[in-house]
Amino acid sequence: MFRPLEPVSPTTKTALGVGFFVLFVAAWSVATLGGFVSKTFLADPLTMLADGWALLTRFGFLHDIGMTIWRVVGGFVLAALFAVPLGVAMGAYKPIEALFEPFVSFARYLPASAFIPLLILWAGIGELQKLLVIFIGSFFQLVLMVAVAVGQTRRDLVEAAYTLGSSDAGVVRRVLIPANAPEIAEILRLVLGWAWTYVIVAELIGSSAGIGHMIIDSQSLLATGQMIFGIIVIGIIGLISDFLFKAINAKLFPWRLA
Repeated sequence: MFRPLEPVSPTTKTALGVGFFVLFVAAWSVATLGGFVSKTFLADPLTMLADGWALLTRFGFLHDIGMTIWRVVGGFVLAALFAVPLGVAMGAYKPIEALFEPFVSFARYLPASAFIPLLILWAGIGELQKLLVIFIGSFFQLVLMVAVAVGQTRRDLVEAAYTLGSSDAGVVRRVLIPANAPEIAEILRLVLGWAWTYVIVAELIGSSAGIGHMIIDSQSLLATGQMIFGIIVIGIIGLISDFLFKAINAKLFPWRLA
């Protein structure tokens, strides 16, 4: 019997998560292998695995995977290096927030994919263009989320720091940043997931390598098995990066779990 907000054991949580994947693959197998859906439009799991093995062993798909990972990490790290300090400054200082918040709120609604034609004109079709797509898609979201987190810091902590003789810069360095570091790390983890959607869009146009490039090539051949394999690889890599982020956050900020 399920109850609202009632926690479940790690074993139950794992069993339920794996169970859904099993049910999903089973339904997919029945729909395709049972002849309910044409293989032209949706490859069955066995065909998908065979096509995926061919991609890995014969068509250099590992290189495509490496290129996509590099683009995601490069664009995301670049965005974080600029966004986190600006977000902290906006959360800490109200005049800075008043200056930047209207534009950041406006810009975060602009789809990164809409900038691709302009970025191709400005930066060509090389790596810089793809990094900039990820940067634009991640930067404004990070800035606003970090600013909100820092701006909600408990006021009593700030007042206590001033009472003990801390300067304004000391409050930011010794109170605001440490108090919100776990939340900022969690924000980075969430936005990294969004960065994966931007890189695939960037690779669909003017790219000679990458998972998105492979998917668009497979579409022209109606190779749905290869397309599905590419999509699944993206999900697996994203899931691995998510678990790594969670593990690192748990090591760096163990008090957050208390």
